[in-house]
Amino acid sequence: MEHVKITVALIIAVLLQWTLRNVAEPFAYIDFPLIIVVYAALQGSSIRALFYGTFAGIAVDALSGGLLGANGFSKTLIAFVVSELVRRVYVDNLLLRIPVLAGACLLDDLVYYGMHRLLGQEPTGPFVTTIAYTLIGTTIAGTIIFLLFNVIFTENVKRAKREVFTPRRQTRRRNPIRLSDRR
Repeated sequence: MEHVKITVALIIAVLLQWTLRNVAEPFAYIDFPLIIVVYAALQGSSIRALFYGTFAGIAVDALSGGLLGANGFSKTLIAFVVSELVRRVYVDNLLLRIPVLAGACLLDDLVYYGMHRLLGQEPTGPFVTTIAYTLIGTTIAGTIIFLLFNVIFTENVKRAKREVFTPRRQTRRRNPIRLSDRR
């Protein structure tokens, strides 16, 4: 059920990325699909994270009219790097996830602009300013979204665990085998 929620959140994030850019200029610096891809990669399933990264990147490329495949490649690379990091390092705390999200945002922007330069396309906007604003905006919005997802996803898990394990609790039994000769 959690995978369905993440998929719906990814679809909403792609639509928000496409529509909020036209509503207000500061929303153009928040990369909503990247936040969802990093969250999916932090859950531990590498294949699912790669799928989400590929889908999010190609969908954003198709809707934005930019260089088709640049976002797809960068978000797939981010999903791979973060999922490999999660396999090797314990990143289950929100305070540890914030630098992971910031690093993923920085690497995503560098790969995206690198792909544009490699293929002879001019990226939109100044390079350093866009990366700095995107890093700040995505990290702040991502932290809030991670907090929201932790409340939504873990509350149902905790409630289900409490209902399942409460009736099974048993007291400790005494060992019937005696190893000493004391009587």
